[in-house]
Amino acid sequence: MTPPPTTSAGSAAAVPMPGGASPGSAAPGGGAATFADPFDSRLALRAPGLLGEFNAAGVLSAADVHVALRLGRFGPETDDGVLLAVALAVRGPRLGHVHVDLASVRHTATVDVDVPVDLQALPWPDPDPWVAAVAGSPLVAHGVDRPDDRSLRLVGSWLYLDRYWREERQVAADLALRAEHGAGPVDLDVLRAGLDRLFPDDGGDAGPDRQRLAAAAAVLRPLTVVAGGPGTGKTTTVARILALLDEQAEAVGAPPPLVALTAPTGKAAARLVEAVHEEASGLDITEERRSRLLATQASTLHRLLGWQPGNRSRFRHHRGNRLPHDVVVVDETSMVSLSQMAKLVEAVRPEARLVLVGDPQQLASVEAGAVLGDIVGPAADRLLIRAEARAGMAAATGEAVDADDPPAGTAVGDGIVVLQRVHRFGVGIAALADAVRRGDADATIAALSGHPDEVTWIPIDLANPASDATSGRVTLATVRAAAVAAGAAISEASRSGDARAALDALGQFRMLCAHRRGPYGVATWSAQVEAWLAAAVPGFAATGSWYVGRPLLVTENDYTLGLYNGDTGVVVAAGPERLTAVFERRGEILEFSPARLSAVETVHVMTVHKSQGSQFDTVAALLPDPDSPILTRELLYTAITRARRRLLLVGSEEAVRTAVTRPVARSSGLRRWLWDARPGR
Repeated sequence: MTPPPTTSAGSAAAVPMPGGASPGSAAPGGGAATFADPFDSRLALRAPGLLGEFNAAGVLSAADVHVALRLGRFGPETDDGVLLAVALAVRGPRLGHVHVDLASVRHTATVDVDVPVDLQALPWPDPDPWVAAVAGSPLVAHGVDRPDDRSLRLVGSWLYLDRYWREERQVAADLALRAEHGAGPVDLDVLRAGLDRLFPDDGGDAGPDRQRLAAAAAVLRPLTVVAGGPGTGKTTTVARILALLDEQAEAVGAPPPLVALTAPTGKAAARLVEAVHEEASGLDITEERRSRLLATQASTLHRLLGWQPGNRSRFRHHRGNRLPHDVVVVDETSMVSLSQMAKLVEAVRPEARLVLVGDPQQLASVEAGAVLGDIVGPAADRLLIRAEARAGMAAATGEAVDADDPPAGTAVGDGIVVLQRVHRFGVGIAALADAVRRGDADATIAALSGHPDEVTWIPIDLANPASDATSGRVTLATVRAAAVAAGAAISEASRSGDARAALDALGQFRMLCAHRRGPYGVATWSAQVEAWLAAAVPGFAATGSWYVGRPLLVTENDYTLGLYNGDTGVVVAAGPERLTAVFERRGEILEFSPARLSAVETVHVMTVHKSQGSQFDTVAALLPDPDSPILTRELLYTAITRARRRLLLVGSEEAVRTAVTRPVARSSGLRRWLWDARPGR
């Protein structure tokens, strides 16, 4: 039986709601129909049965429904529950999930509408018979080791689209294989001498020097993860790793290694190479070695792999045409999606070293997967290194390595080191970030009041500040003062044509929001900041598309100009009635005519997502309502750790506690395949 055809919303005639409900009425089965507008583009008109009810409730989009019905025709499959499961599997990657867990999805599902929905009132199928029906569907391959070309894969109660199943298993298999082998010949005497020279005892905290340990692991292992929060010395360690690898090549009679520095975004790649070059300039190494490090360049992952215009899924480098590099360093790995990681690990030669760098506590990729968090797994809290690997690292460092045996004897932990000592911001911000990272809400509330010189908490709801004990007008004066001071400094420097001072002032303060629109969004608060500046800064006038002192955010990569998505700059006066847009790159000022910049926006305020990889002297983080689905532990942690010296956190206690106790829950099996079981092909 072929399911009835569906039509996208937007046709001229009004069409009944799914399941026969009229607009705004209660949907069948107890779920509230939330689309009052019958032409809402999210509504799949004439969608049958459960698909219609879950679409009307906002759980499924029209695209989810249409794809499920199309696959059902190919099956053929007409079972209502199976088609619902297929639609949920289609929906998952759009929300960052690699699979959907049919046993728990009724408790974890979210809706794509702005009104409250009682998800438990929807007619969810009973899990056991639902999983059994899906397992028997002609659309679904069942089990781990059975090769099949069907559209979906069921493992236990996890339902994958076949593409994501293959990518997840491939990443797990490639990483596990790389982790199980050594990295080739190593001169331990040269390595120990290099470690002693590049990581001298600084008289810091007691305990092992984890930067030194990470560097040793990168020389000894073909797979290394250098993880840690901002200011823990990740890029400092990377520069020294490259110097050690260059020394090793000379010691064993090999040519200097060919190094690739890469990151998921152009901005992150530019910051990586700048940091490596800055560190290399002061290292205790030969001038010849230093010149090689200073000649190292960086690119985005897409450019490294050989992105082909018009085809986002195929690259020039792959398993049959590997990258030529001996060392591949990936920064900001937390932003790398499962699909990107699958393309990368298959393109790196088996004998090459892969070094993954990033903070697993930060926001994950906007696409499917939480790859870095899954790879680090239980090693986030303690070193998990096999006995033979510990012995090798002890021989290289000259120190005993205090580590536990990994679960199931897995090798992936042999090269994972999480840096813990913070070198950048003060004790107050560090204590707050640590409390959030641990998910301790009480400790977070205490840390918000423990160091008022570093952390100022303004416990109000921005959408309704008058409802709080302290008037929003009074408490937001601190945020207003910081915004006006930074804006005045930018404006004054820009009017005088001092590009350096304008860019320095731009890095002094940034306001961060979770949303782009609404009472907690960038658009609302950007307009508010401009109003504050217009009232308080003489000569400030945000008129027209371009004005002196306008802070700029680049929104697309422009390789011709050398500007990347996320770069920030300022419009400054360059003479009578002449403006120029200035940016900084490797300590130098770049100037461009505004007419050459096509993809920029004003950046008085930016989203927390956009701020990843950046830091500012003072940050004002504006938390949304506790009901916001994007208010998570990772978002709060990321916002807090953008501040170098001072944090202004605006949000109710309920919002703070909600964020701390709500970690991002992305459905993924990569951690299981790496840490709990031997992945197979």
